[in-house]
Amino acid sequence: MTLGPLIVQSDHTVLLEVAHPDAEDARHALAVFAELERAPEHIHTYRITRLGLWNARAAGHTSEEILETLNRYAKFPVPSGVANEIADTMRRYGRLTIERAPVPGDAAAEEAPTQLVLRSEDPMVLREVASAKKIAPLLGNRIDEHTFPVEAWARGELKQQLVARGWPAEDLAGYRAGEPYDISLAEDGWELRDYQAKAVEAFQRGGSGVVVLPCGAGKTIVGAASMAAVGAKTLILVTNAVSARQWRDELLRRTSLTEDEIGEYSGQVKEVKPVTIATYQILTSRRKGEYAHLSLLDAEDWGVIVYDEVHLLPAPVFKLTADLQARRRLGLTATLVREDGREGDVFSLIGPKRYDAAWKDIEAQGFIAPAACFEVRVDFGEAERMDYAVAEDQDRYRIASSALVKQPIARRIIDRHPGESVLVIGQYIDQLESMAEALGAPLITGQTPVDEREQLFQAFRSGAEKILVVSKVANFSVDLPDASVAIQISGSFGSRQEEAQRLGRLLRPKANGATASFYTLITRDTVDQDFAQNRQRFLAEQGYSYTILDADQL
Repeated sequence: MTLGPLIVQSDHTVLLEVAHPDAEDARHALAVFAELERAPEHIHTYRITRLGLWNARAAGHTSEEILETLNRYAKFPVPSGVANEIADTMRRYGRLTIERAPVPGDAAAEEAPTQLVLRSEDPMVLREVASAKKIAPLLGNRIDEHTFPVEAWARGELKQQLVARGWPAEDLAGYRAGEPYDISLAEDGWELRDYQAKAVEAFQRGGSGVVVLPCGAGKTIVGAASMAAVGAKTLILVTNAVSARQWRDELLRRTSLTEDEIGEYSGQVKEVKPVTIATYQILTSRRKGEYAHLSLLDAEDWGVIVYDEVHLLPAPVFKLTADLQARRRLGLTATLVREDGREGDVFSLIGPKRYDAAWKDIEAQGFIAPAACFEVRVDFGEAERMDYAVAEDQDRYRIASSALVKQPIARRIIDRHPGESVLVIGQYIDQLESMAEALGAPLITGQTPVDEREQLFQAFRSGAEKILVVSKVANFSVDLPDASVAIQISGSFGSRQEEAQRLGRLLRPKANGATASFYTLITRDTVDQDFAQNRQRFLAEQGYSYTILDADQL
């Protein structure tokens, strides 16, 4: 009998032997409930977390399935303490429910008023949470040993506090229907893919939650199909104005909606229509200390709120989302990773993960392009090495990631891919300006007017421009289907989500079936190299591996 590729340890870490023939199957099964922590060459370390287990439970997985997975792939017996903890953690999800119940004493009324209640079949659990200092003010006087009333305004905050105490509540209180609005899909020469239909079905079944799909796998179509399934006025929140216009174009192409029915609410335009697309930036902009545009959320009787790139949800939006618990909420993302550690708030306030498709599964079906990842290590020049050596800690990453030697190396990589469409992506504007000048290529940053950005992106799509130098404004929600090469010259420190999004710019299937190439230029023996290891963790979890190259090998 072949021993498996996993070693499950009593501290809830799981070691994966990368070279084992079953490693890919085990990695795929682990991704349902565990998070990758470290990914050096030979042994990858995962951690089984409470949130991961609760998300798995909300998506329909059981503790028996998870233990069967661990036992199937484990080299040694799974520690009994870990097995018991997994079962106990997953049992906690749903032991408390938030429901809607008639107000006592008013049951005889023709339309009996209702109230929110927190309910549990286990009175001990209910008493434990109700006595907690941060939860007690959210509840009224106990109705019976199984039920507490919930303050009308506290539905979101209660869920946050329950997750923090380790007792995630299943929200069964239902949602306002919103003002009905007929939206239908226009499946003209196309149809929902199987995984997209499953994602929509999972959202409908839960009423709120997050759908996780790879970049390029059609998250916008899942959003459109969910809107059609609900059939109500919809508010869509997106990262920027370019994304808003791409959503509008996709809705016009994929649904019965017309231009008159879709409004844009951004820095440039303030329209409220039956389907309104607003930017996070405008919602969180302040005037005299006040969030001036939050009234948009109450301007219409929305039936659905769609959060695009939900992993980027700004902190102020968490607060307003706590007030929107009576509306259906759909989060769309390629990764639930948040560098600020607020995954628990996404779980509480948007909803649990309802559907998750592995990147390599979608690639195997031909719906996203295969990609090869390379880490190219370069060396400082002598003067830069000295600047780095004497720099303060806060300046070292900028110095390392902006090494001048990256310019000729970028040119060398471009020459390796004649005729291909290349994105050069970075963090620092002065570095990008210098790179754009050296390559003779146009530059897009946050300061580039939206119309000019659109023109340059369109020139890139058409092939009129073969190279674009872009800042982080191109990380998200920019549809560039013909991009086949990306050269990352600097980034937001160790951001896993940014790494995933940047690779995602390349994953639209290519007409010729070609493999995309993702290069990261790393200055050797610096913090640039240290941060790169952290950035790569999420993609390693999805089954991507990085080939390490010395610049001379190019």
